[in-house]
Amino acid sequence: MSQQIELNAELREDVGKGASRRLRRKAEKVPGILYGGGEDPIPLTLRQNELAKAMQAEAFYSQILSVVLNGKSEQAVVRDLQRHPADEKVLHIDFMRIRADRAMQVSVPLHFINEEQCVGVRVGGGIISHNMNEVEISCLPKDLPEFIEIDMEAVELNQVIHLSDLALPEGVSIVALQYGEERDANVVSVQMPRGGAEEEEDLLAAEGEAVEGEETPEEGDADTGSDEEASEE
Repeated sequence: MSQQIELNAELREDVGKGASRRLRRKAEKVPGILYGGGEDPIPLTLRQNELAKAMQAEAFYSQILSVVLNGKSEQAVVRDLQRHPADEKVLHIDFMRIRADRAMQVSVPLHFINEEQCVGVRVGGGIISHNMNEVEISCLPKDLPEFIEIDMEAVELNQVIHLSDLALPEGVSIVALQYGEERDANVVSVQMPRGGAEEEEDLLAAEGEAVEGEETPEEGDADTGSDEEASEE
């Protein structure tokens, strides 16, 4: 697991939409809330620049963070994040407390390795099609992985990797698979690119049909002769 990210927060006493707008505009702070873990929710504020710097790390969105309030550190994960549609600045952020003895559900990134050595690409001429870049897992906080790795080297042309094919660390399960086999989604596959073999086959078939429909020169000459005879009569 990567080094834990620490965020300094302050108690937000002035709540409401108007107060939140003033915070963002004048103080360059971001309103948020810390909830869960069997304790009361706490309204927070965080500095915009400190939050923006922390968000540059991939682990920010999937790992356990340390939210420091009044000198006390709370272990939490990001549960929701609202951005401004124009400038992408954070408007509000929700943190959920975690407890060491309770399983948590969180989305972690997928890391695809050995794509350049993929046999379906190198030998089969296919391309890799990613259908997911993260997956929701369930585990105890101590078992939370930084990411799930998928080795693409041995994946062949037309092969599909599903959720059930992923190699998971001990103590980790995939949330979707708890709801049945029909949720066993396609994660990544190697397919022939569009305009490849299928297009070539279609072109050859079309050419074959065109040849079958053409008239031979002899047939054309015979028809011409018949027309001339008819006109002479």
